[in-house]
Amino acid sequence: MLFKNEITPAFAAELMQDSDKVLKFVADIKWEQGYACRNCGHTNYCEGKTASSRRCTRCKKEESATSHTIFHNIKFPINKAFYIAYNVCVLGSDFSSYNFSDQLGLNQMTCWKFRKRIQNCMLKFEVSKKIEIKQFLMTEYK
Repeated sequence: MLFKNEITPAFAAELMQDSDKVLKFVADIKWEQGYACRNCGHTNYCEGKTASSRRCTRCKKEESATSHTIFHNIKFPINKAFYIAYNVCVLGSDFSSYNFSDQLGLNQMTCWKFRKRIQNCMLKFEVSKKIEIKQFLMTEYK
């Protein structure tokens, strides 16, 4: 269980401080088995324009680290999203969306929707409070 064993509270606190560190962490997990372009299947890439993104050297299609993950299309900082995910999945916190809103300075409904997205993914894998980060992060949100 990567989320349980490899992410210590100290490491999680460090990640939550910086969006670029979270993006790098997500990218490392996403492309752990190697990069393959979703458009053409080519495996060679270069750095993209945004942090931790990759650009196919054949078709020039760029893919962000968060695309096709639980963090896809969020409109608030990824380090705050990671904070919510860590609290729900690892700590099993039953914080309300109001608590997250107060702590993170986000709209309460934004926190509620993202927490609900996480809970739906957890239900999809039929686990309670224990989930492997690789499965969780690679869950395509629809």
